[in-house]
Amino acid sequence: MTSPNVAANTGRDAHGHSNLGVALLVISAAQLMLILDASIVNIALPSIRTALGFTPENLSWVVNAYTLAFGGLLLLGGRAGDILGRRRVFIAGILVFTTASFLGGFANSEGLLLAARVLQGAGAAFASPTALALIATTFPEGPPRNRAFAVYAAMSGAGAAVGLIAGGLLTDYLSWRWVFWVNIPIGLFVAFIAPRVLGESKRRPGNFDLPGAILGTVGLTSLVYGITRASTAGWGDTKTVSFITVGALMLLAFLVVESRTAEPLMPLRLFTERNRATSFGIALVVGGAILSMFFFLSLFVQGILQYSPLKAGLSFLPFTLGIVIGAGSASQLTPRLPPRMIAGPGLLIASLGVFLFSRLEHTSTYVSGLLFPMVITAIGMGLTFVTLTLTAVSKVEERDTGIASGVLNSMQQIGGSLGLALLATLAVNVTTNKVIELVGESGGNPAAGQGIAGYAPAEALTSGYSAAFLGSSIALFIMSCIVFVAMNAPKQAAPTAEAVAAA
Repeated sequence: MTSPNVAANTGRDAHGHSNLGVALLVISAAQLMLILDASIVNIALPSIRTALGFTPENLSWVVNAYTLAFGGLLLLGGRAGDILGRRRVFIAGILVFTTASFLGGFANSEGLLLAARVLQGAGAAFASPTALALIATTFPEGPPRNRAFAVYAAMSGAGAAVGLIAGGLLTDYLSWRWVFWVNIPIGLFVAFIAPRVLGESKRRPGNFDLPGAILGTVGLTSLVYGITRASTAGWGDTKTVSFITVGALMLLAFLVVESRTAEPLMPLRLFTERNRATSFGIALVVGGAILSMFFFLSLFVQGILQYSPLKAGLSFLPFTLGIVIGAGSASQLTPRLPPRMIAGPGLLIASLGVFLFSRLEHTSTYVSGLLFPMVITAIGMGLTFVTLTLTAVSKVEERDTGIASGVLNSMQQIGGSLGLALLATLAVNVTTNKVIELVGESGGNPAAGQGIAGYAPAEALTSGYSAAFLGSSIALFIMSCIVFVAMNAPKQAAPTAEAVAAA
C-alpha cells in the first residue's frame, strides 16, 4: 500500500484520491454550501413571510426545520458513511440537499417549504460528517492535514457570515427563491467532480441504529420546541412543560439505548477520552454562541440600524476576515502548542468580543459598537474551530472516524438550536420587562408576550439583545476555563497516519 507521504508526492494517495487540491476544493465547497444554508435564509424571511403567508410563529420553523433535521440526523449520517462508504454517502447527501433546494425555491405553500427545509437538513446531515471524515482519511498527517483542516474550519466558521451576505444580494436583486436555487449549481458541481477526485473508503459491516436515531431526533425537536414556546407562553405553561419533559425523557432514553445497543448510533466510548469529550462539550456551547450571535446581530442591524438586507449582509464581512485569520493562525500554531493553549485563549478572545456586544445601546453605530467586537470574536472562533476539529478526531479508532465527525457536527448544530432557543427566551423576557419599565404608569400596552420583533421600542429591543450577548459571553468564558483544566492533549492532536493508511 502506498504510504501517505509517497502518495502526496505522486498526486495520488492510498485511497485513489487523484488530486488533493481539487479534493479539498470539492469538500470545502460542499461544507460551505451546507453551513451557509443555515443562515442564508435569515435575510429572506420577511419576503418569504409575505409571499407564502407565514404566521410569525411558523416563520421561525423555516430556520428550525433545517437545523433540527441537520443536527438530529448527523449521527446517522456519520454511521452511514462508515457502513456504506464515505464517498458514496457524501455524494448521496449532496444530491438530496440539491433536490430539496430545487423544491424549496418553487414552494408555493408553508407545508411544501417546511418539507423542503427538512429534506435539506437531512441531506446535509449525511454529507457534512462524511466530508470531515474524508479530510481525515485523504490528507497525510502533519502540515498538509493541518492546512486542510484549517480550510475546512474556515468554511464552517465563515459559512454563516457568507450566507447572510449572499442572502442580502439574492433577496435585494433577484428573489427570495434564489436563496435556495443558488445551491443547485454548487451541488451539481460537487456531485459531478467528487467521484473523479475522491477515493472510496472501505465499507464496514454493521447495522443502523434506527431506534436511537428516532429517539434522539424527536427528543431534540420536542425539547427545542418547548424552550421556544416558553418565550411567548411562559415556562409554567402546561404544553411548554409537557414538550420539555417529553424531550428530556426521550433524550435520556436515547442514552440508555445507546449504552445497551451492540452497534449504537453514538458509541459512548467516544466520550471516554477526555480531550475528545471536552471538544464535544465545547462544540455544543460554541454552536449556540455563534448562531445566536448572528441571529441577534442580524436583528440589530436591520431593526435598530435600519440596514437593508444587502447592507446587513455586507456588514458581516469583517467576521469572515476574522475567521480566516484565526483559522490560519491556529493551523500554524498546532505543531508548536498543545490544543488547550490555542482553544483556551481563542475562547477567551471570543468571550471578550461577545461581551462587548452586550454593551450595545440603541444609539450605537456600526463603527462604534459592532466592528471591533465582530473582528475579535471571529478571530477567537477561528482559533477554536480548528482546535476542536483536530482534537475531536484525535486518537479515535478508524472504525469510528465518521461517527466521531458526526458527533462533533451534531454538537454544533444541536448547540445552535438549544442556545438560540434559550437566549431568545431570555431576550424576550428582558425586552418585555424593559417595555413595562418604559411605559410605566402611562397605561400603554407593554406588548407582553408579543415576542421580540415589531412591538417594542429600540431601547427595549436592544436591552434584550444585550442580555442574550451577555449570557453567551459568560458561557464562552466558562468553556475557556474548562479547556485549560480538562484538555491535556499534546501538540498536533490529529488522527494517526496508521488510521489514514488503514481507511
